[in-house]
Amino acid sequence: MDDSSCSEYLPETHEILSSWCHNLQEVNCQLPLIPTNSCYFPTWSQEFSASRSHSEAEKRRRDRINAQLSTLRKLIPTSEKMDKAGLLRSVVEHVKDLKERAKEMSTVLNTPSDIDEVIIEEEDESSNNNNILVKVSFSCDDRPELFSELNRGLKNLKLTTIEANITSLGGRIKCIFSLQSINVVCTTHSLKHSLRVLLARIATSPSTPNFRIKSKRQRFFLLAT
Repeated sequence: MDDSSCSEYLPETHEILSSWCHNLQEVNCQLPLIPTNSCYFPTWSQEFSASRSHSEAEKRRRDRINAQLSTLRKLIPTSEKMDKAGLLRSVVEHVKDLKERAKEMSTVLNTPSDIDEVIIEEEDESSNNNNILVKVSFSCDDRPELFSELNRGLKNLKLTTIEANITSLGGRIKCIFSLQSINVVCTTHSLKHSLRVLLARIATSPSTPNFRIKSKRQRFFLLAT
């Protein structure tokens, strides 16, 4: 190609290049400016630190779960080869079995119940209603003035204690009495009603102002005749 041909293309080439530059300038003007701070461009060290903290927290969580599972395996016989689901099922069954055993032992040993209760049963009644024998059972919170209040109340009702069985456990007490009323003109119904009122008051109304019920559970009374 000779010099004359090159000179013909130079103006056209220059015009094309000028147009491209102008377009690039317009594009640059339209693009938003992004600040180059750490909020938009987190450094590699920050990303690595966050990832490492997450990994360490996850490891601690897994270690805690494994430690708890290991403790459960020690409580359940022949659980070394159980998977997690099987182990948890065995634990639930074991807890249910223990609750049933505790309930049976509570019945046999006359351990105090978790609720305040009063039960009165008639054991014997003579034909003239002057000699009445009843069996009384009640559970409540243990406290120093309990027996003095009980003794005073039984004397007011002119009742004699024939037999007593008392069990105290964990701040609770259960008392089982066989009581006899001799040569007292009253009906069995009235005597049982008076006993019920007396024992319900003793179980719930402490005589000492410093006494405070430790449990906030609602109290129930099971009054059986």
